[in-house]
Amino acid sequence: LQVQDDSMEPEFNKGCIIVIDPDGVVSPGAYVIAMVENGYIFRQIVQENERYCIQPLNPAYAHEKRAIELSSVKGVVVQQAGARGRRADRKRY
Repeated sequence: LQVQDDSMEPEFNKGCIIVIDPDGVVSPGAYVIAMVENGYIFRQIVQENERYCIQPLNPAYAHEKRAIELSSVKGVVVQQAGARGRRADRKRY
């Protein structure tokens, strides 16, 4: 998938490519694709007490933190493609 905005910067820049594993293990701190309000959203998952929330990394979007059910997570980011597609620049999660 291609990142469409700057909400996950500085880790994921707008336009970068991410690889998703639909069977990936969801754990606090993981970067996930979740279904929210009939659309997909790319965020980091965090655990607060007994509930899970998704949040953007960019502080300008801090007001967008929201609680979710784990069943709404549709995939976990496992890799970010490097600049210009170079293998040496790839990052795994």
